[in-house]
Amino acid sequence: MTIDELNFAGKKAIVRVDFNVPLDENGNVTDDTRIRGALPTLKKILNDGGALIMMSHMGKPKGKVNPKLSLKQIVPNVSKALGVEVKFAGDCGNADAEAAALKSGEALLLENLRFYPEEEGKPVGVEKGTPEYDAAKKEMKDRQKNFAKKLASYADVYVNDAFGTAHRKHASTAVIADSFDKDHKMLGYLMEKEVKAINNVLKNAQHPFTAIIGGSKVSSKLGVIKNLLDKVDNLIIGGGMGYTFIKAQGGHIGKSLHEDDLMPEALNVIKVAKEKGVNLSLSVATVCGQDFSNDTPRKVFPIDQIPDDWEGMDASEQSIENWRKIILSSKTILWNGPVGVFELENFSHGTGEIAKAVAQATQENGAYSLVGGGDSVAAINKFGLAEKVSYVSTGGGAMLEAIEGKVLPGVAAIEG
Repeated sequence: MTIDELNFAGKKAIVRVDFNVPLDENGNVTDDTRIRGALPTLKKILNDGGALIMMSHMGKPKGKVNPKLSLKQIVPNVSKALGVEVKFAGDCGNADAEAAALKSGEALLLENLRFYPEEEGKPVGVEKGTPEYDAAKKEMKDRQKNFAKKLASYADVYVNDAFGTAHRKHASTAVIADSFDKDHKMLGYLMEKEVKAINNVLKNAQHPFTAIIGGSKVSSKLGVIKNLLDKVDNLIIGGGMGYTFIKAQGGHIGKSLHEDDLMPEALNVIKVAKEKGVNLSLSVATVCGQDFSNDTPRKVFPIDQIPDDWEGMDASEQSIENWRKIILSSKTILWNGPVGVFELENFSHGTGEIAKAVAQATQENGAYSLVGGGDSVAAINKFGLAEKVSYVSTGGGAMLEAIEGKVLPGVAAIEG
């Protein structure tokens, strides 16, 4: 069942949203992007004449009540965005009365799900690897099922629209779906768009297909890189992770960020790319600094000849030019991770140029471009180019796991 196929008139829908929004020290929302992202799904339910129950986590309270992470603080923002006065249930595990009183066209927000340890389903206060832990884990699994059933009991329909947590098998993102048949559980509009965007690059990619993988560590993206080697024509590796590849090949990288233990894996990626005919493109020269600060002296060195007291901080013009040519000749582009320390203004040029090239390939050459991961999204927004690419993913961890080829529990619970 899709959300468009169901008329919610006279039905109560419980929707897993991602309202994990940033707050200032006074509890005011500083960025409401995630609230606005959920509106198409929420308004469809209300406009149909359904009653709406919203549930979300905020932060990491680790199963304990923390007033600073209470969703009560965002009720005014959600009310304003929805155009409906949103009611609040201060205990998501005992909201029977509030849910029962809800009428068509009305909306209710439940308190932070993670105030309950059952949401994440992790045993609390027991050490891993002990017999006590195994017993506590089994007990917690039963408690998680009961918690999910309780949440399900408030509504007739379950909608998951929180892609950012789709890679977690939590009570509200996956276990709850067991309480609904296939005609009463579905993905929300945001989730549908995310799943479609990922399928566009992983299953329906037009070639040449280029993946740009940046960021600081090989360890966090190794599974992604390995899975992509079977799919892409070009693999651009930039940012801090590139120095591990250079050092593995005998290059001198000064004091640049790298992971010695990942060097054998880096060499294996180079070997497999060659065997599969994938064009693996690393930086050829790098903008270096003498220390990790914006105002440090800057100098360009060949990527494999960085002096001992310098560290790589950004991609050089020569590297950018090589990558621009690859990007502009592509029909499908996946970008995850910056190619320099873009949060420091003097070392943001390379990432900005990659963002421009991806936007140009999309707008002028008709390429399909998917940008995801916290830093890439921040970069594309910083340079004002979010509207110029095909899709910007809201879920960094979930997107990475999907690209790695892993099944997302939040999607599987609904699609099977």
